[in-house]
Amino acid sequence: MDILRGLASVPASFAETGTVVTIGVFDGVHRGHQLLISQAVDAARELGTPCVVMTFDPHPVTIFAPEHAPQELLPLEERARHIAELGVDALLVIDFREELAGLSPKAYMDDVLVGTLGAQHVLVGENFTFGRDAAGTATTMAQLGEQAGVDVTIVQLLGDGDVRICSTAIRDHLSGGDVALATDYMGRPFSVVAPVERGAGRGGRELGYPTANQYASETAAVPADGVYAGWLTIIDDGAIDGDMEPGVRYPAAISVGTNPTFGDARRSVESFVLDRDADLYGRMARVEFVEKVRDMLKFNSVDELLDNMARDVEKTREILGVA
Repeated sequence: MDILRGLASVPASFAETGTVVTIGVFDGVHRGHQLLISQAVDAARELGTPCVVMTFDPHPVTIFAPEHAPQELLPLEERARHIAELGVDALLVIDFREELAGLSPKAYMDDVLVGTLGAQHVLVGENFTFGRDAAGTATTMAQLGEQAGVDVTIVQLLGDGDVRICSTAIRDHLSGGDVALATDYMGRPFSVVAPVERGAGRGGRELGYPTANQYASETAAVPADGVYAGWLTIIDDGAIDGDMEPGVRYPAAISVGTNPTFGDARRSVESFVLDRDADLYGRMARVEFVEKVRDMLKFNSVDELLDNMARDVEKTREILGVA
């Protein structure tokens, strides 16, 4: 998949040969997003044209209403990885402030979708808005498409019973520690991606539970404080000093919180990788959350902490099905 930065990077061939386009932030690339993008890929294959996903970075809400900006479920690099897995030909990343903020809905259709991208077919979700002051809706897009000779498909939001599968619902489940339901909505485990840093230095090897500590961005979504079972993968290249390899998922007991027993005020994601010993400092890691083990507790002694950590590890083994 090609990653294009800005409208100026769009190949001239798109306007000549035509494309199928779908548009959205696609934060989380959850099951609803996957449905929309997959339909766009199918339509592009039928027409024999490239499938283009147009997305935004930063999130437009952070520009116009920063006080209401949602926590980010996935960084752009992870969004791109999951979008590529769906068979998309090109990901067009737009900085809304620089290229689209002042456009009317009609100019958005005529100049961007038709003039630059050569869109023959556009697919959007039923809650889609576009153009200056979000004046255009999915219905507006369909009307403008009819005038411009562009097929427009409005895709209904995916539901689970009475609940719409959306990024907001996923954030709500994460804030309540329900990573299993968040996983169901996303179609894969929720993950945090960040470099491994040195922590407070009190838990590690002295206690027998050395952890890979990550401090996610303040704008990133993280599950509620607690202990979770999951997987850790080093996602950058280069040999690892120890008995781990890049690109391999390793079972881990994961603690999210501020480490109340030792008074560490920074909120972190700390992963104890089962049955492995490696130096991971400075490496980029993806941590996937599978199931909550327990809430975060403050213990009265180191011995009490160690007893609970041993139980956490055994519960993690049971959840992940590892010996």
